[in-house]
Amino acid sequence: MTTKATEKSVFETLNSISCKEHEEKKNGLTYLSWAWAWAEVKKAFPTAAYTIYENADGMFYHTDGKTCWVKTGVTIEGVEHIEYLPVMDNRNNSIPLERVTSFDVNKAIQRSLTKACARHGLGLYIYAGEDLPEAVVQAKEAEVEKAIKAVQGAATVAEVTELWQKTYVALQGNQQFKAEVTKRGTELKQSA
Repeated sequence: MTTKATEKSVFETLNSISCKEHEEKKNGLTYLSWAWAWAEVKKAFPTAAYTIYENADGMFYHTDGKTCWVKTGVTIEGVEHIEYLPVMDNRNNSIPLERVTSFDVNKAIQRSLTKACARHGLGLYIYAGEDLPEAVVQAKEAEVEKAIKAVQGAATVAEVTELWQKTYVALQGNQQFKAEVTKRGTELKQSA
């Protein structure tokens, strides 16, 4: 489905949002705040809704008698993506059923909802082990290309230095740009 304002699909719209500034690291894993993720979904798609699935006894978790898991769904423009997530401890191990608390279940529900949002595109790159969404990577590549062309066209060492100072931090220390600055600076010094 597409949004009327942008004619982009739900996935394209949400997948193009960088979550970098809202990522949290814990035990070597990256997490998104469920509240931030849900806010971003609702900003882009105000009619989005979520469901927390109960078991037959009306509990918000499902069990095999040993451990338990939660089931949530996020529906955007009529498409629901469902996520199942074990109720886990702080080491990401399933908690034995007899030790599960309502707090553990609530935490799993929020993480599950965030992952269901990711199935629609928001922050999916995190679960794929990537650093940034594809659209942001492409934009950065175009920015690097533009900066390299500017360096290649520089006529003086001072111009190269100025481009370096203006651009290097913005390009997050891109090594290709750094190499081109060094190369062009050396060429200009040798020709002087």
